[in-house]
Amino acid sequence: MTGAGGVSARRRTLRNMGRRLFDSDLWYSFRASPVAVSAAIVAVLILAAVACAPWLTQDPFDLTTVDIMDASKPPAWAEGGSWQYPLGSDDQGRSVLSTILYGTRISMMVGVLSVLFAMVLGVTLGLIAGFAGGGLEILIMRLADIQLSFPAILVALLIDGIARIVLPHDLHEALTLYVLIFAIGISSWVHYARTVRALTLVERNKEYVQAAWLVGTPPTSILVRHILPNVLGPVLVLATLGLATAIISEATLSFLGVGLPPTQPSLGTLIRIGNEFLFSGQWWMTIFPGAALILVALSVNLLGDWLRDALNPKLR
Repeated sequence: MTGAGGVSARRRTLRNMGRRLFDSDLWYSFRASPVAVSAAIVAVLILAAVACAPWLTQDPFDLTTVDIMDASKPPAWAEGGSWQYPLGSDDQGRSVLSTILYGTRISMMVGVLSVLFAMVLGVTLGLIAGFAGGGLEILIMRLADIQLSFPAILVALLIDGIARIVLPHDLHEALTLYVLIFAIGISSWVHYARTVRALTLVERNKEYVQAAWLVGTPPTSILVRHILPNVLGPVLVLATLGLATAIISEATLSFLGVGLPPTQPSLGTLIRIGNEFLFSGQWWMTIFPGAALILVALSVNLLGDWLRDALNPKLR
């Protein structure tokens, strides 16, 4: 009976949470925005296609499934095309649709992991700077100011170049993905740190923080349990907008030839490879990966814009 009662209580809790969600201002704002709904639909379709890629198409990077005789086939609706390759094939006989699905998976993975890394680093340093103050705050903020004086893509290129010099040559390809995530993340932590530091300066002087100090709550507990939950709203907005920026940064680095290798290509690598055949009339090798990159970045950016407006109390 106890087990059945516990299950019923959990179900009631989940039901109440779902009811509160559907009655919330955030859900109403989402439903009232056709742009946000359209962007969410596009994002969900892209995520579903990427997640189901192994069942929708063959792995284009499995050499046993590639036939060089099928190289450079145009899209299915063009003359000489085949529905075996709906968006055509590349110079190695791989389906462009398959490479887009697998390349989008890699691009999104790099974007999400780099944003998580930048968010954790930036939020941590911002909390410390805003709460501790003094010389530590000055040091962190001056480091942030110095980094802001350089373009983010230049910082990422610098980190990638240092990694290529420091790491053993035989490990370059194996560690390229992790170096890319670190390079993009370390170039974008500043925005999180500055935002969280400003919010922490406001929150630390409020009554609930002063009360926590009076009852002897440790500083770490005050930061994690009291201040952090109250600064997460703007951080989530920054992370949503930063995801699109991280995906574009990865595509830029890969297009420049310092990103992922051709054996593990992302959308940027596919665009770079296809660009070499663009003027020979094989436009589909670069146009379709470029369109996929635009769709991913645009849908994420539109969702980020909606979330920023929805969480802004001045616009309610």
